[in-house]
Amino acid sequence: MDLSQLHRLLSLEYNCTPEDFTKSDNILTLSELHQGRRFYSPEKYFFHMATTGNNTVVTADEALHPFLKEFINGKAGHFLFELPNLLPLEMELNKHGYTLTQTYHMFLHSKNAVPEKNYSVKWYYGEEFHHFYGDERFPNAICSEFDPNRPDRIVVTALDGDKIMGMAGCSEDAPHWQQIGIDVMPEYRSMGVGTYLVTLLKNKILENGDIPFYGTSLSNYHSWNIALNCGFRPAWVEIGANKIKIEE
Repeated sequence: MDLSQLHRLLSLEYNCTPEDFTKSDNILTLSELHQGRRFYSPEKYFFHMATTGNNTVVTADEALHPFLKEFINGKAGHFLFELPNLLPLEMELNKHGYTLTQTYHMFLHSKNAVPEKNYSVKWYYGEEFHHFYGDERFPNAICSEFDPNRPDRIVVTALDGDKIMGMAGCSEDAPHWQQIGIDVMPEYRSMGVGTYLVTLLKNKILENGDIPFYGTSLSNYHSWNIALNCGFRPAWVEIGANKIKIEE
């Protein structure tokens, strides 16, 4: 697992140097937009922070900096993601009309994995899988619609006859960075379908010379097990903020 490539990617998003993620002190920067970042929004981050295991790097709007300078001072980087610190952070964000997202636990390829199952599969590339957009069975494997800023690239399905057992797909969230998502139909869960498909797709991405990565939430241990069984290992944790939606 080469963390130097990850540090270079994150430095574009957190407006810092790659070396900032290996320091002992926490880092605070002004939020900026840089080419080559993962594209999840056309707007600058109001608040976002990440740790790769040492310190934490925080990027934010200038309005938050007086609070954040005290927030990060003297604390272990990983502890900033724990509830005793997230509570006052949420209160401060609320003052500006924002609320915290969930924490995202992210994985990178660590070792090769060989599929242990042998399900029938079908591969799709480019526009071949566009007819699946809007299909509520696949909220994680592919986007809800085509997104030119982070396009889905490859889809693989496992088949029971003509019936889809599960689908794995990858979106190119940054140049050559392919995030994998997986959906398994309820009646086919606990049969190794998810691990099989994610392993196949991860290996295909590596063959193409790209970087596969995988993300899940803290409590989704089924998803964690798939990642670990496919040769992924935890690489970084991040959290951000969204505008509070006001119902009319």
